[in-house]
Amino acid sequence: METKSRTLEITILSGEDLRIHNKSVKNNAFVIVSIDPFNYKTTKMDGEGGSYPSWNDKLVMDMPMQTRFITLEVKCKDSGGDKTVGFARIPVTDFIGGYSPETCLQFLSYRLRNPKGLKNGIINVSVRVKEPLQARSSQAAAAGLGIPIDGREPLQACSSQAAAAGLGIPIDGRKDFGVVTGFPIWSVYPSNSLFR
Repeated sequence: METKSRTLEITILSGEDLRIHNKSVKNNAFVIVSIDPFNYKTTKMDGEGGSYPSWNDKLVMDMPMQTRFITLEVKCKDSGGDKTVGFARIPVTDFIGGYSPETCLQFLSYRLRNPKGLKNGIINVSVRVKEPLQARSSQAAAAGLGIPIDGREPLQACSSQAAAAGLGIPIDGRKDFGVVTGFPIWSVYPSNSLFR
């Protein structure tokens, strides 16, 4: 089954040296993240950071497969309304299609430009594309990995990136190296355990 969108997890971390008309922003800065005109989310307002705000706000959005850019617009609210501090356009190729797997968390920084194109600070973000659950389970099923439970389909808990990289243990002499993630379970904890 082909997916028409991905789930984007973008965390707006902080801003640096935000300015409006060459004066430092005093407070109430926020960010609008837009994938298209109908698909956008807003961070909370930072009322204390001034021209160095810290949001640490995680936004989860659907990103169509044909998306080429994500737009970040930093604004500041004051008594006169919302004023634009600056924009940054993030090419999707900055976090998809590079050397690291697209599901890896990546930390990125971008120069903000005001509507006239002048430098107006920096915005720091982290980005991760969350792989759809079906895509993970279908890749694992294709590799023949998983654990059947009560006659149902096999439970899929494998890392496709690790298998593709050749990490893991050969299973039954096959050439694929499946990697299964799990937790060790003990029925009795040692006497010096932290769980008392």
